[in-house]
Amino acid sequence: MDLLTRIKGPRDLDRLSLGELDQLAEEIRTFLVDAVSKTGGHLGPNLGVVELTIALHRVFESPKDKVLWDTGHQAYVHKLLTGRQDFSRLKSKGGLSGYPSRAESDHDIIENSHASGVLGWADGMAKANEVLKKDDHVVAVIGDGALTGGMAWEALNNIAAAKDRPLVIVVNDNERSYAPTIGGLANHLATLRTTDGYERFLARGKDILERTPVVGRPLYETLHGAKKGLKDFIAPQGMFEDLGLKYVGPIDGHDIEALESALQRAKRFGGPVIVHCLTEKGRGYTPALEDEADRFHAVGKIHPDTGLPISTSGLDWTSVFGEEMLKLGQEREDIVAITAAMLQPVGLGKFEEAFPDRIYDVGIAEQHGAVSAAGLATGGLHPVFAVYATFLNRAFDQVLMDVALHKCGVTFVLDRAGITGTDGASHNGMWDMSILQCVPGLRIAAPRDADQVRAQLREAVAVDDAPTVVRFSKGAVGSAVQAVGKAGGMDILRKPKAARPDVLIVSVGALAPMCLEIADLLDAQGISSTVVDPRWVKPVDEALAPLAERHRVVVTVEDNSRAGGVGSAVSQALRDADVDVPLRDFGIPPVFLDHASRGEVMADIGLTAPDIARQVTGLVAKLDGRFESRAVEPARD
Repeated sequence: MDLLTRIKGPRDLDRLSLGELDQLAEEIRTFLVDAVSKTGGHLGPNLGVVELTIALHRVFESPKDKVLWDTGHQAYVHKLLTGRQDFSRLKSKGGLSGYPSRAESDHDIIENSHASGVLGWADGMAKANEVLKKDDHVVAVIGDGALTGGMAWEALNNIAAAKDRPLVIVVNDNERSYAPTIGGLANHLATLRTTDGYERFLARGKDILERTPVVGRPLYETLHGAKKGLKDFIAPQGMFEDLGLKYVGPIDGHDIEALESALQRAKRFGGPVIVHCLTEKGRGYTPALEDEADRFHAVGKIHPDTGLPISTSGLDWTSVFGEEMLKLGQEREDIVAITAAMLQPVGLGKFEEAFPDRIYDVGIAEQHGAVSAAGLATGGLHPVFAVYATFLNRAFDQVLMDVALHKCGVTFVLDRAGITGTDGASHNGMWDMSILQCVPGLRIAAPRDADQVRAQLREAVAVDDAPTVVRFSKGAVGSAVQAVGKAGGMDILRKPKAARPDVLIVSVGALAPMCLEIADLLDAQGISSTVVDPRWVKPVDEALAPLAERHRVVVTVEDNSRAGGVGSAVSQALRDADVDVPLRDFGIPPVFLDHASRGEVMADIGLTAPDIARQVTGLVAKLDGRFESRAVEPARD
């Protein structure tokens, strides 16, 4: 690591020879495999952009020049070259973020980790440079997968309108997002990859014709004048040039000299330029290259030599959904699946193997996916759109105006709901139950365990006249939590010992074990409680109000933002039913949460059993006229 340790900032690259740059690239790959294997993280994408990142920082002067990354998971090399080489706590509390972070460095301009937005950022920043008469360069690095998103093309439409506004767009084309990129754009880029190229054809033709007496030069000029038709035939980059964007490439994304030459030309051009770079995801690491699913897009802790996981966790929520989805597909021919470029991460791999003609990968285009689902439902099918909870935010208008307004039977399965932790603010699925509360007719299921995932998924796909949502957490699913009774459509998880119980605890989803722990802590203080799981948190079950009326206090506990969440809905339902019982809602405060483990985040925001029990004890004490709450000691290991 002799060269890497000498790099304290991008300008240190200027002193290195071409041979030393190649050596640096190898050192960086060795570092990434060693470091990320210890912590987990996005390995494959970063192995693919080593030379590209070196070239970008040699040609442009960050942070004066703005280098923007879409998505930010490919910015590890950028971190290394901008002075951040302590990866020992990557994605852990107090360590480096897994994405660009303004708090870490002035070189990190945007903290994006939702794909396809960078070109909009770049368009706005280039316009700002124009208005303020600044000579900064704006460089947007976007993957071919992110180019499948509609926002990217909306931005390109605007970028192309100003032919003299400098802006460099680097397309990092590795044929993949998580999995291989699909769709018409992917086919177009594939054509560009496999074409010998117009410029080389014309150069060879010029050389031959200029040596041909009399007719050679006029014939060359005729051919050059017809270059648009020739380009479409030989190297169909015309799609970009028809928009008004200068196209450079394809460039070998692992040839630093070629990359620098292309980027220098783009830098000098004075208008919008696309530099098309061909890279290899997972380059230099055999286990990644042999992983056909996603080239080690994201890994947990692995053995660096073999790429095999160091430890395996128990059954996870995603796998439970995937197995049940396969069974439903076998039972019902009208069940189809939709994914937004995340077939494996959302658990649809087995469904795709069994029913390849009944699954649709729409690319990174959640808005289109939701509208397409409405069309599938209207056509007589029942689509199940599996997506990370944080990414459904992007399709809210389509859920509201296309799916719900038209009473379409579409099931949205939200993976990674609630606090996900290590991926930071952008990946916490903490808004879905808030933003979906206002959608008329929509129903939300929050399963507490694997058995309920299976049962509630089946209940959801049985609804054919309204959208349904099934949301669950990230990671391992715990033991089953058995019901001890029913109240309407709700499960009672714990019955009170007293005839007039003190507290009704409304448990949402995966927090059921925590709520039972809260009840135990309250019981130790002489406070009796009922724990109920609504199962379907929207609409609020009609049996909840009369149940609440038999208690002195109502407490809701949810893995979602407190603003507009289940607690708010329960409060409104009680008011509508004229039930005047104090209610305290516990959930996630309306803030962006720093990256840390799920447990650390929950402790930081007070979403733990001891914290909640302590506050509820104080509330009950006030009702009793005792103003000092009795201490509730946390459980000891």
